[in-house]
Amino acid sequence: MRRPRVDWMTRADATILEFLLNEGNRPLIANPSTVEANIDYKISHVRRRLRALQDGGLVEYSDKDRGLYRISEQGQAYLEGQT
Repeated sequence: MRRPRVDWMTRADATILEFLLNEGNRPLIANPSTVEANIDYKISHVRRRLRALQDGGLVEYSDKDRGLYRISEQGQAYLEGQT
């Protein structure tokens, strides 16, 4: 799927968003460790990229106290090529 280019994004960002989207199923709510266990990036990189994705509005906290993230509506729209 062709997505608009966003200068600050990395290849890891799309991988993280696709993992959280959980295409064909209900979107996931996950902490950085769960994301890291399911994609091919180290935990430190996943944490950095989740913060960047949150700053960009593509992910949001599901539960800030527990460090749980979910893909935002804007993140879903990005993956669909609508942003």
